[in-house]
Amino acid sequence: MSLFKDKTLMITGGTGSFGNAVLNRFLQTDIGEIRIFSRDEKKQDDMRHEFQAKMPEAAEKISFYIGDVRDPGSVKNAMHGVDYIFHAAALKQVPSCEFFPIEAVKTNVIGTENVLTAAIDAGVSNIVCLSTDKAAYPVNAMGTSKAMMEKVIVAKSRTVAPEKTKICCTRYGNVMCSRGSVIPLWIDQIRAGKPITITEPSMTRFIMSLDEAVDLVLFAFENGVSGDILVQKAPACTIETLAKAVTGLFAPEHEIRVIGIRHGEKMYETLLTNEECANAIDMGEFYRVPCDKRGLNYDKYFKEGDKTRNTLTEFNSNNTDLLNVEQVKEKLLSLQYIRDELAAWEKR
Repeated sequence: MSLFKDKTLMITGGTGSFGNAVLNRFLQTDIGEIRIFSRDEKKQDDMRHEFQAKMPEAAEKISFYIGDVRDPGSVKNAMHGVDYIFHAAALKQVPSCEFFPIEAVKTNVIGTENVLTAAIDAGVSNIVCLSTDKAAYPVNAMGTSKAMMEKVIVAKSRTVAPEKTKICCTRYGNVMCSRGSVIPLWIDQIRAGKPITITEPSMTRFIMSLDEAVDLVLFAFENGVSGDILVQKAPACTIETLAKAVTGLFAPEHEIRVIGIRHGEKMYETLLTNEECANAIDMGEFYRVPCDKRGLNYDKYFKEGDKTRNTLTEFNSNNTDLLNVEQVKEKLLSLQYIRDELAAWEKR
């Protein structure tokens, strides 16, 4: 963690699942300060008490700032002395964004603009913004707002010298057991003796752990070039497979009830569009999509086109590695959350 030695890292939306994962990963390293920026004082207070109890010798490294990415003043006030930023603040529930799309714009698009502007003005040297697979070929308000967020990020990267401020974006799929995700809901339904509810059995989704989400952000932090979008070569599974894996661990033969697709949902998600694949760079476990740094003089593009393109085609949750029930169970059992829930379930 030498890159973070004595540095100040700010996490917007830091009380969420990603922020907690970063604290668990970094707090006992040589990092100087982790600054949690969010608008919910109750969640901040809960986090403060949790880490004071869990890591008392390191908890003093956490600083809490109340504010909202929608408010440029509150963002600016929290930015002094910050070296690095992980921008995770977002509205990300598909149905709620579908019903209140302008709220998604205020947080996901304008909020990102506010964070980047304040960070550039403050001389922050490295920013990684978190996006979603729903930003590729978006069909819902949440994905559309995240797609616009990515455009803001890439555009901002063109206006600042990369040696002053590097701005990268990560795009990833569903994070298992993150706040508001489906697995904790299913466990609650099993505990209550109710059928677990799934939307459409054949729907596919990328799956990754919180630790893998942090790994992707750190990879972007260390290896990305300003303006890059980076994605992990994540596996996927059908919703039915995921449901069977969860019930198999907690209550085999538990009823699974199909309730139908919700507002704005897609049958599969895309991490790289076909158009992005034309220029994507394979980096082993990750893909890198470089920023298009061409100017606005379009005339030359009618005279000089791209002679070759990458042979990679669209990377989506239907054509990646699809895991079976046993493989998903193994992935679930690697999560502390699942192991804790299973231990509690066995004691009931």
